[in-house]
Amino acid sequence: MSKKLVAYFSASGVTADAAKKIAEAAGADLHEIAPEVPYTRADLNWRDKTSRSSLEMKDKSSRPAIADKKADVSEYDTIFLGFPVWWYTAPTIMNTYLESGDFGGKKIILFATSGSSGFGSAADDLKKSAGSSAVIKEGIVVHGTQSSDKWKKWVESLEI
Repeated sequence: MSKKLVAYFSASGVTADAAKKIAEAAGADLHEIAPEVPYTRADLNWRDKTSRSSLEMKDKSSRPAIADKKADVSEYDTIFLGFPVWWYTAPTIMNTYLESGDFGGKKIILFATSGSSGFGSAADDLKKSAGSSAVIKEGIVVHGTQSSDKWKKWVESLEI
């Protein structure tokens, strides 16, 4: 039986809700990827080209600092990695997280929340930060809050 972790970044609480339900459904540990400097509402204003999130997403080398500097994932085989979709990919803080630990040989299953888009280039963008021996798989993108039952069915469908 593999040990599982749900690691997530949530800007507004929607992804956090999903992460908690997935952790419960999968019998996984839960870890919040928290920014060292929390995002404000103004930081998240995607319509403002000078907002923090807009500037980070324009610069693919941007690596926002995270509160937990070292990701110890050594005891986990499977990692559910969750985030809100920003600009058709994962927020760059997800790259910071993957570059902060050793994800070699790990199975990483993505889940995301979005107003309307899919994963976009998230899997490819994150693969570069996870390392060549990590296996990244697109899982599910949800639009809005989902029931615990939906998450349980999804986790069961993965056969992990």
